Amino acid sequence: MKKWALLLAAPFLLAAGDPATETEHTVEEGETLGGIANRAKVPAAVIAAANGLQEPYNLRAGQVLQIPRQRIHIVKDGDTGFGIAQRYGVPFSNIAIANGLKPPYAISTGQRLIIPAVLKAAPEPAQPARTEPYFRWPHDGRVMAGFSLRDDGKGHDGLDIEANRLDMVRASSSGTVVFADDEPKRFGRLVVIDHGNGWRTRYGHLARITVKLGDVVKTGERIGLAGDAGVATRPELHFEIMKDNKRIDPASKLPQR
Repeated sequence: MKKWALLLAAPFLLAAGDPATETEHTVEEGETLGGIANRAKVPAAVIAAANGLQEPYNLRAGQVLQIPRQRIHIVKDGDTGFGIAQRYGVPFSNIAIANGLKPPYAISTGQRLIIPAVLKAAPEPAQPARTEPYFRWPHDGRVMAGFSLRDDGKGHDGLDIEANRLDMVRASSSGTVVFADDEPKRFGRLVVIDHGNGWRTRYGHLARITVKLGDVVKTGERIGLAGDAGVATRPELHFEIMKDNKRIDPASKLPQR
């Protein structure tokens, strides 16, 4: 008997917490914003904006996310605009705007009405504003040489990333270009981006520089093409992260892959 009861209840258990149908979703352990967005069929950026999320969009178990989705109502005999608005908890003015209705706002049986989502005010971020940028990998190649800088200043001061000649090199984080020119001593061609609060990134051995001094770039934007300029013996990208002019291990700030 218990077995049949569980089978009958299964559809309702599956529906609970399903982003494909709900307008609020309680995050479960291991869920990501991208996975929730895919199942909800709502762009991740839209969910992030509705919930005041900031990169890298870390979620916690138990967190409640609003899923902003619009619904469709087929007008039936006896329906009124006021009644439909009450049913869905949406101001009729919003429904009128979404459907291009004009005064006197006449509706007819069988008409399809878009019911726009109404969102609660986005919650204020609980954590203080970050002073450290979110860094992303500037290239997808394997790391050929890691960071090994010693206290005496000797050793390797960044990452050497394997690349094909003319591969796109991306800005690791948003910022302002403070150097984009030849650097004959070591890198051949070098781009330096300032990310504020003492943070900078450096990109060396470029075959070509595609930004100029003073450009404001976004995370992932192309800043050059990989090459073997300077002392490089093969196409590669030399990448550094600096804080207050001190080089730190980029691997400690980049996401795992």
